[in-house]
Amino acid sequence: MTDQAVDSGGRARGMRPGARATPRATTGFLGRTRELKSLREDIARAGLDTLSGRKAARARVLLIAGRPGSGRTALAEEFARQVAPDYPDGVLRAGLTAPGGEPVPTRRTARDLLDALGVAAVPGADEDELTEALRDTLADRRVLLLLDDVTAPEQVHPLIPDAPDCLVVAVSEGPLTGVQDVRPCTLGGLDTCAAVDLLARYTGRVRITVDPRSADALVEQCAGQPAALVLAGGWLAARPRASVADAAQRLRELPTAAVVPEAAGSRPLARAFRLVYESLPQPTARVLRLLALAPAGFLDAHTASALAGCSVAAAQSVLDGFAAHGLLRPADEPGRRTVRREGAGGHAPGRGAEEAPRNGTGRRQPEAGEPYNRSLPPRYRLPGCLAPFLRSVLRAEEKPAEIQLARARMLERTVRQLQSCRATAEPVDSPARRRLAGLPRALRFPSPGAAGAWLDSRLPALSAAAALAVEDGELDTQARRLVSALSRALMAHRGEDGAAPELYPLHQLVLEVAERRGLGLERAAALLNLADLDVAADRTGGALSRYRGALEAARAVGDPLLTLRALESLGGTYEALGDWQRSADWYGRALSLRLSRGELAEEARLYGRLGAVHSYAGRWGEALRHWRAAAAAHRRLRDPRGHARALGEMARVQEYAGRPEQSLRTCEEALAWARRAGDDRLLAAVQLRMADTLDRLGDPAAARLQRGAAERLLRETAGPTYEISGASPRD
Repeated sequence: MTDQAVDSGGRARGMRPGARATPRATTGFLGRTRELKSLREDIARAGLDTLSGRKAARARVLLIAGRPGSGRTALAEEFARQVAPDYPDGVLRAGLTAPGGEPVPTRRTARDLLDALGVAAVPGADEDELTEALRDTLADRRVLLLLDDVTAPEQVHPLIPDAPDCLVVAVSEGPLTGVQDVRPCTLGGLDTCAAVDLLARYTGRVRITVDPRSADALVEQCAGQPAALVLAGGWLAARPRASVADAAQRLRELPTAAVVPEAAGSRPLARAFRLVYESLPQPTARVLRLLALAPAGFLDAHTASALAGCSVAAAQSVLDGFAAHGLLRPADEPGRRTVRREGAGGHAPGRGAEEAPRNGTGRRQPEAGEPYNRSLPPRYRLPGCLAPFLRSVLRAEEKPAEIQLARARMLERTVRQLQSCRATAEPVDSPARRRLAGLPRALRFPSPGAAGAWLDSRLPALSAAAALAVEDGELDTQARRLVSALSRALMAHRGEDGAAPELYPLHQLVLEVAERRGLGLERAAALLNLADLDVAADRTGGALSRYRGALEAARAVGDPLLTLRALESLGGTYEALGDWQRSADWYGRALSLRLSRGELAEEARLYGRLGAVHSYAGRWGEALRHWRAAAAAHRRLRDPRGHARALGEMARVQEYAGRPEQSLRTCEEALAWARRAGDDRLLAAVQLRMADTLDRLGDPAAARLQRGAAERLLRETAGPTYEISGASPRD
């Protein structure tokens, strides 16, 4: 392990005498030849359905079982790499256990997998909807689904594709009882030859060659576990004067009490961790144990810098040292809570060019020649097998107040990064971009594409940070700021539709904090936002309930704007349901409040909504009264365009009410106001309305003249087409 430390001023200190930096070990898979062969044979082996004469209805499930640190994920990855050409639609990956040890909700896993497939999930959809959508999407594809860190068969069942040409590879510590026709492959330690080769990657071949017996003894001390061997090899790599025998002796001499309690079943890995951890300088050891607080186990220099309270450069140097010697892994390798799709060749598609088009999930697509992560700093992830050890030493050696302070620093840094990310997507001359120039260089992004790429790659960690902050309960202020900043950044880079699936759980977090803290304003806003997304997803029942809850909360705190929004949303929802009476009632309440505030423009708009609703209900008198009021309000506003449109709607209602002569006179007045507004397309819409009225009056020649004039105007002008005729469902 590197002996570089971080001093109290946040600077990187030099190496101890005799130590030297060691380049990162050569990568590549070692051993497990028998296991790989067995897994390949299991794919072709007949299942229970085939033996009974039925065609397989679902994908085959293979199980790789082993303790954390046994190399089970590495074996699954190597197997996936070897068989990827047989699955041309790609390899999907998902981790089913969070770094804290809790299972990842199946709903979140299904949503991430859909996102990786480029399928936009319905905002707020429940687990059954999402898993069904996932199975439907995979039904006609040939993919390999790798599910890492499975804790229970219930996590696997809903994700198995209904396609026999697909393959599921599950990685778990034990058997998956209840998963039909699962094929287990149980792992022990590496064979001695492969284990020694793994050590040699870190120590160099010379130290192994001069003392092969000690190398075998060290392998035995580590029980052949790859994770333990990597840690022991990293310890030796940082000490070029130490022998392999020294490492084996140090492991033997570690007292039983020094082994992390949680690791009773993984004693070799626990001893190797203690060997490395206790050899670190105190400042570096503190950085390492604070990494247990990293959301979703993802780390970069900014996260480590904020947690440790050191400079970004010093944090990056320490992280590089950790990664070089096995304590961290590159984040471009599949890890927990990450999902990505690959082609048969095993290469993930790039993303994130500035101003590039978006896919179905709202993300930017890359432009030719621009890689996805050109400007992103290195990013690492914490191996899941080490997370329990780090949590244990963190609790034992850090005061709760220091842990809370580190969390607060990390959340504040994340908020600033998100604010910079959002500002980068704003116009160049906007106030947000001008404020961006005042931020430290390390917090700025070179382009909107780079900012969007950062947001996409960090989204699992950002979402986890928000959820953990809310769950903590002591950092609600930072949690609210983080959720707000993340929501704004998503909206800026993905747009309203693309951001909706991610915004829904964020609004739920805001609602949780608001209800816990008794914050009526935030509760009303969160309920309104959730209800809006429910309406977009056709969950009108839930939307109505939330709108009513928002109305109560807004009235309780006396906020007129949120009250008005809730009233109008209730009216709009009932209008969409065709309940004209309730819709008119809620619009009427909103209008009364607008009238009391003297907001003429909003009054005109609501008069129009009421006129439309009464028209749908066939209440022509009420409809005419409200359209007249809307026309009068637009006239007082000196809005000839709005006045002309309101008159056109009046003419339509008069025609439906059996008053064609009045309708014709109103159309003539509307034509005059449309000409005054200088809006040719609105003028054409009024002329079409007049043509319909003339047809009903028995004057087809005049009607043809009006239609001809309208069609000429429409051919000669460009812009939105106004629709005045045929707006009622009774047409």
